[in-house]
Amino acid sequence: MDNRKSPHPIPARSFLWMVVLGLLVGFFISVVNENIQLKRRPRVIASSKFDEVMYYINNVYVDTVKTAELEEEAIVAMMDELDPHSSYISVEEFNAVNDPLLGSFEGIGVQFRIVDDTVCIVNTIKGGPSEKVGIMAGDRIVYVNDSLIAGVKIKNDGVMRLLKGPKGTQVKVKNYRRGVAGLQEFTIIRDVIPTYSVDIAYMLDDKTGYIKLSKFSATTHKEFVEAAKKLKSVGMQKLVFDLRGNAGGYLNEAVDIVDEFLPKGSLVVFTEGRSRPRVTFLARKKGVLEDMPVAVLIDGESASASEIVAGALQDNDRGTIVGRRSFGKGLVQEQIMLSDNSAIRVTVARYYTPTGRCIQKPFTGNREDYLLESYDRYENGELFSADSIHFADSLKYYTPKGKVVYGGGGIMPDVYVPLVDDSTEYYFNKIVNLGILYQYAFDYCDIHRQELVRFKTVADFDRSFRVTDAMFNELVKKAEAKGIKGNEKEKQVARKESDILLKAYIARDVFDEEGFYPIYRAMDDVLQKALEVLE
Repeated sequence: MDNRKSPHPIPARSFLWMVVLGLLVGFFISVVNENIQLKRRPRVIASSKFDEVMYYINNVYVDTVKTAELEEEAIVAMMDELDPHSSYISVEEFNAVNDPLLGSFEGIGVQFRIVDDTVCIVNTIKGGPSEKVGIMAGDRIVYVNDSLIAGVKIKNDGVMRLLKGPKGTQVKVKNYRRGVAGLQEFTIIRDVIPTYSVDIAYMLDDKTGYIKLSKFSATTHKEFVEAAKKLKSVGMQKLVFDLRGNAGGYLNEAVDIVDEFLPKGSLVVFTEGRSRPRVTFLARKKGVLEDMPVAVLIDGESASASEIVAGALQDNDRGTIVGRRSFGKGLVQEQIMLSDNSAIRVTVARYYTPTGRCIQKPFTGNREDYLLESYDRYENGELFSADSIHFADSLKYYTPKGKVVYGGGGIMPDVYVPLVDDSTEYYFNKIVNLGILYQYAFDYCDIHRQELVRFKTVADFDRSFRVTDAMFNELVKKAEAKGIKGNEKEKQVARKESDILLKAYIARDVFDEEGFYPIYRAMDDVLQKALEVLE
């Protein structure tokens, strides 16, 4: 045993400090080593900071991550930072978003709505696969390919995924039909189903035609010309062109339709963007409606391509714009496909009417405020009086004939038709706006379908069918069940209005749009004003 003492003994307190110091140095070295380790990590060659971050999340993050979901959320967030019309379209959403603009899709050919958690057939497409196998309006789809879809909270997109599919493939359904025992089984071979832009084209009187356009799809111009020629062949000398509720679509289709009204060489619209040089669109040919008086109907839901049409005709002193101020979308989007078959729609340019107007309404960065601006129009009284609308002098433009028009915030009609501000209509409006009247019409048709199919034409139905007091009383009871009550005067107004609107909804269930519009026209103030203008 060595009893020699250290030549330099260490006091206990000093020893303790040395231990602490050692630990601190060790910790510091470990931190430095970690930093050095990060700094020495091979640098990622990435095209952007986004790609670089995604690389590190994939390769360094402590847990496994769902990269695809992160990317989708990041892309959506990026698009949200742009204007309200730039958007991301996922793979799952792609067909649902684009099919309406293609002019056709592949499926079984039915119109449906979900009522009481059950898929109800509203109508079958004439000549389509479902009609061919015997499926009828009023049928309830209970099973699709042995999968129960009734009473399982299925949504519209879920139904679409089950029923749509490539041409030539088959789908089996089991339907419930009122008055028939058990379920009926059908095997449907999917086919190409056309979708139409022209809701209806018919004669309002001996000289005045009416064309209602719902969107601007790949087939819109062709449909429009066919409808116009058909009406001209039966005596049309004036046209009411209804673009109310039309949210737009393809710019080129709008340009081609304007071409039917303007002389060759007339300016229709021009577009320009930061990375897109100015492109000018001119009328290129002799149009089928160049010499025909026209009234164009618009409202707060008329947007984009609809505003191109209205703006081009207004700025060329061609026809009269009737209704209420349009939505105010003066931007052009380009759809770009991504590598996984998703897509982005990016605003690439603004469009300008022939006088040079940009009719895009202001956007302050809040998408919700922008899209719900129609409520502001209601609150500030614009919908009830044109005097509530004020445009800055800087937005004033002049047409070739000296008419004053304005940019910024939509197309202002030449003839403004306000909503009726009548408190006695409040009760009726509540019944309509909450869908109670629409649902009653659907239920009535469902129960009385065998009686209604005896009407072979809309004219026959219009002459013979009447909304009875018993029907109205049932409607009132359904409204009361929803907590909506009215006094006797309000009910008298609702009774009168229901004679038209309820009848029109029932006609739609039986004859589609060809049944609705000819009956609804009697209470359509904007249409009545257009007829006055054309006189």
